[in-house]
Order: sequence, then structure tokens, then C-alpha cells
Amino acid sequence: MVPHLVTALTGPLLDLEEKILAATPAIERWFRLEWQEHTPPFYCSVDMRNAGYKLAPVDTNLFPGGFNHLATEMLPLSVQAAMAAIDKYCPDARNLLLIPEIKQRHPSYLQNVARLMQIFRQTGLHVRLGSLSPEITEPTPLALPDGNMLVIEPLVRSPNGRRLGLKDFDPCTILLNNDLSDGIPEILQNIHEQSLLPPLHAGWALRRKSNHMNAYDEVVKKFGKLIGVDPWMLNPFHAKCDAVNFRTGEGYDCLAANVDALLSKIKKKYKEYGIKDQKPFVIVKPDAGTYGTSVLTIKDSSEIKDLSQEQRDRMIVVKDGKEVTDFIIQEGVPTFESIKDDVAEPVVYMIDRYVVGGFYRVHAEKGKDQNLKAPGSHYVPLAFAQQHAVPDLKAKPGTAAPNRFYVYGVVARLALLAASLEMERTDPNPEVY
Repeated sequence: MVPHLVTALTGPLLDLEEKILAATPAIERWFRLEWQEHTPPFYCSVDMRNAGYKLAPVDTNLFPGGFNHLATEMLPLSVQAAMAAIDKYCPDARNLLLIPEIKQRHPSYLQNVARLMQIFRQTGLHVRLGSLSPEITEPTPLALPDGNMLVIEPLVRSPNGRRLGLKDFDPCTILLNNDLSDGIPEILQNIHEQSLLPPLHAGWALRRKSNHMNAYDEVVKKFGKLIGVDPWMLNPFHAKCDAVNFRTGEGYDCLAANVDALLSKIKKKYKEYGIKDQKPFVIVKPDAGTYGTSVLTIKDSSEIKDLSQEQRDRMIVVKDGKEVTDFIIQEGVPTFESIKDDVAEPVVYMIDRYVVGGFYRVHAEKGKDQNLKAPGSHYVPLAFAQQHAVPDLKAKPGTAAPNRFYVYGVVARLALLAASLEMERTDPNPEVY
């Protein structure tokens, strides 16, 4: 079941929406068969861009941190999906250990942690919080904006060293809401008697976006053949450059060559589809995780050599002070959507294989071709449509909100399936599958 999200927005999706809606039975059957072969990530969020002529995921996060931005109407579906997810790993689970990113004491992030605890408590689990920080040596209260408190506790390995928990708390399942940008701490290694979700190789210490994009290429090629659309309509072109040093200029030739190649491919597609009012651009960003920093919008390869010192400095360091040398170049997909004249992009949330909601990320100071995951952004939740507001197959393409958001749910699940393939192929212990 895909919830139909409600918004006041309207706009074109051309014949892509029409083809997806017409093929709904075939699409849902195809997903069912794929999930028989592949295990979806425990949870996931997908940032999307709707350019009118193209709808594409631009970022897939396996440690989603915005559950508090989902509408409260979506909680029942989140709980049902969480039950299905937990049943796969530990059907008789009683205790869940949630490990958040304690450095992030931002009130909004703590509200996300509280929402996750609420969801999993509703599934019938005792939920407690554990910290990877050595600074947490005893149960520590964390204040929430609404006056409530979270309590985070130090992690403890069992006497035999084979299990992880808290004092007097032995969980069946350990859920990470920490992307491991700092590396994989020793206390999380060699846990074989409990389910650790997502797996360690989903963290940015090991994960690479280029692997995900390669998997997505495969998924969307099959999907395009299934419904008879050009995969480009759902997929940004991309390339990769290793060993780029924004201090010394080393690797600039690789970046410039790939930027030129991608811009040329985009121009050909624009010509093919008669897109005249949009200038091609690309996004340069780290191959490993970022928190919205270290992102460049480039419209000509000459811009790379002309970067200001401030821009170069920003590209050298990402989250937690890690230096970056490996970059991806991704086709820029503008967003035509806006809320009160502010540029917006949809973010779709999933637990297991189910869409459980989403929100719009909105930024008043950014343009349609810029990165919105930046300070100053705010969020507008998407609520459920009423039960009767299923996709309207007779509606003119682009005019019915339930139709648009059904399509968003389909594309988000394509990215989810790609993440599943990515995790299988990068798993250091592939015999699990």
C-alpha cells in the first residue's frame, strides 16, 4: 500500500505520470517480485526533484533523521511498517536499542529521535537510547522543545563480548540512527548474536554514493522497459572523480572533463525533448556522505578553475571534519515546485518496503537549481489524502495531487530497491543473502 499524500501544489509531469498510472498493476506486481529476491533497507528517505520534464531521486539516506517532520496522520502506517520490519529480524523482539547521533543535540533532531521511539513503542517494544560518545558515562537527560526528556545511556558489551546493550537491558535488535561518518567504533564491531540495523557497511565510513547510483542505473533501466519510458526521465546522469584536491588543484582535469561530458549529454536530451527554458547544470558533491555542505552547482567546466577560496575551503571539509578527495558529478535536476514562492523539493520516507510519508524541504534563499539541504531550510509535512482519494486515472496529467504523490512513492521505491542491491553487493559477509 502506498499512501497518497496531500498538498495544494499542482504542476506538470507530462506523460510520465500517465504511463506510471496506467501501468500501476504491473508496477506493483514487479515490486512484489523484486522484494521476494531482495531485502529492503530497514528505513530510508529519498530526496527528489520534479523538473516537470523529469522526476528523479538525487539523494538516498539510509539513516533518515526527519521522522518528526512527517504528519501525525502518518503514524499508524509507520507503526505497521515498523512491525513488518522488526518481524523479519526478531519476531519475538521485546527490547530495541536505538543509537542516535548524540553530537546532534539540535532540538529538531532530538524530536526525530523521540518520534522514532514513539513508533517502535507502539509496535510493542521497550525502547532505550544508547550513546557512542565516550562523554556519556551515566544516564543523561536530553531536553526536548516540548518540555519532555529523553534519557541516553552508555553502551555496554556483555561479559562474553558477543552482545551489545545497556546496563540491565539486553536488546534483540539494535537500530542505528547515526550515519557513522566518524568511522566504525570498536564497540559496534563483531556483533553476531543480535540484528544491527542498518548494517555497518551502510554507514558513510564505507558507503559510496557512486555504488548506489550504479545500482539505480540497473533498477531504472528495468523499470523503464517495463512501462515504456526513457530511463533518463527518472535518472540523473552521473560520473565519478577520485583523488581531487581542492587545495592544490589536483584532479581538476578529471572534474572538468566529466563536467563537459555530462553537460554535453544533458544538452542532447534537452534537444531531444524540446526543453528550451532550462540551462543544463551539474552538481559536484562528495562520494561519501555530506550534510548539505561541500556541494557545488556548475554550469560550465571553466567555473571549476575559477572557484573562490571560500568555495574551495567548503569542498575540502565535510561533516565531522573529514577531508574529501572522491567526488561525484551528478546531472542537476531543477525543481519547479514551490510553496509560497519559496523553492521546494519532496522528501519521501519509507520503513521496510512501505512508503510511510514525506515532507517538502523549503528554502526561501535558494534557487531552483541549488542545493536546498542547507541552513535556513524548513519543512512542510505531507498529510494523507482521504481514503477515497486514490489515483484518479481519468484526471488530466499533473492536475491531481494523489496521482502525483503515487508517482513520487513509485520513484522513491526505485531508489529503495537500488539501495537494497547496493547493500547486497557491498556486504563484507554476503552469505547472509
